[in-house]
Amino acid sequence: MAIEGYQEAGVRKTVVRSVAALVGMFAFAFALVPLYDVFCKVTGLNGKVDTTAQAIVHEEVDQSRFVTVQFITRGSAGLPWQMSVETRQMRVHPGQTAEVDFTFTNNSAVESWGRAVPSVSPSSATTHLRKVSCFCFQEQQLQGGERLTIPLVFQLARDLPEEINTITLVYTLYPVQRIALQTVQNNNSAGDNI
Repeated sequence: MAIEGYQEAGVRKTVVRSVAALVGMFAFAFALVPLYDVFCKVTGLNGKVDTTAQAIVHEEVDQSRFVTVQFITRGSAGLPWQMSVETRQMRVHPGQTAEVDFTFTNNSAVESWGRAVPSVSPSSATTHLRKVSCFCFQEQQLQGGERLTIPLVFQLARDLPEEINTITLVYTLYPVQRIALQTVQNNNSAGDNI
């Protein structure tokens, strides 16, 4: 009897520890994405950039040097869109404001939503790139077959390190699911009719 009680207590102890470890792992995994985003924003690592507009800083343009800015566009599975850029590469002086047009085309016959997620390389250039106006700040909606051209307006900071001669901006398109929002709107509309 004493052995059985001892074994039961051991099993109970193991189950409690296992459940505590499982809850801890779940909480850590849940918190990892926001923590990583904060880390990238603070350090500028991984090329993550601000998703809000920044003001143009009126500073003297450094006419003594050029920086090549390259633009790369990528699609992703699940979004029948094509994104293209008017100019794949441009030369910009630090302190100068520049604009380039991106064109989005919905190749399907139905409306869909998408979002362009930016990345900057080298990551040390992230803090020196000011996006004044960007399609990446919000989700885009395109009707079936629709084509939309949207500008990216940016400025390179004058204090961009001398060793950075080329900056690459990569925009990857991802589908955005609008089902939950549509359901809420439909439920609100139904309530108005009652």
